[in-house]
Amino acid sequence: MILCDLLNCTRAQLYSDPRTLHLSGEQESRRLAINRERQKGVPLQYILGRCEFFGLEFKIQPGTFIPRPETEILVEEAISLMQGPRCKGQDLKILDIGTGAGNIAISLAKNLTNAKITAIDIAVITLDLAEQNARLHAVQKKIDFRKVDLFSASGLQFLASSFDMIVSNPPYITTTDLGHLAPEVKNEPRPALDGGKDGLHFYGQILKTAKDLLKPRGILLFEIGLGQVEGISKIIADYPQFEIREIINDYNGIERVICLDRI
Repeated sequence: MILCDLLNCTRAQLYSDPRTLHLSGEQESRRLAINRERQKGVPLQYILGRCEFFGLEFKIQPGTFIPRPETEILVEEAISLMQGPRCKGQDLKILDIGTGAGNIAISLAKNLTNAKITAIDIAVITLDLAEQNARLHAVQKKIDFRKVDLFSASGLQFLASSFDMIVSNPPYITTTDLGHLAPEVKNEPRPALDGGKDGLHFYGQILKTAKDLLKPRGILLFEIGLGQVEGISKIIADYPQFEIREIINDYNGIERVICLDRI
């Protein structure tokens, strides 16, 4: 990835044409500088200023959560449900809670022609980056980016609307586990990682507000962490407005996404 960036070539070109491996003095200096940053544990996405998600390239900068491949499972499921018989042909309203770099909202906007998306976050730096990414992929007119604290009374009032779907990849790492993460992950913003003592802090809060924001028969999609299904299921049981429709595994067989119906 570093060489492709330095040489402005694809990985296939890198492998197929040995001539691409000849670096200029300036390129070699840059390569060494990147290596030094990597040795300090700086994520490569921060160094290169970009990452790939759902077949799209996104700008990334320090202070923003780096999109993960497993979150693509959530996007795939959201698109499948919104293109299904329940929603097909309708004008759809989707809420993305904690949009980060905007990767979920933008991926949905690119694939759902009939969707209007509201994407919220509490960090201005994150929302600025998400708006840049939306313009990069020409979907800025389909997404309303807002600085909103969903868990405040004013935030809930601002969003007082009926959504067809709510999606969220909330922080779900336990506070204790944060100290044992890889150095690269520790360089990411802690609020985007810390899910509280048991890693489940935000799920109850989202359920509490989502029951007032979703239409009847609306859909709520969560990304979850390894081994969290039982704990989250107990939280869901406190909200009779919801029932579990499906639990979807990622490509490693880990339970990764919970899909709920607003009944």
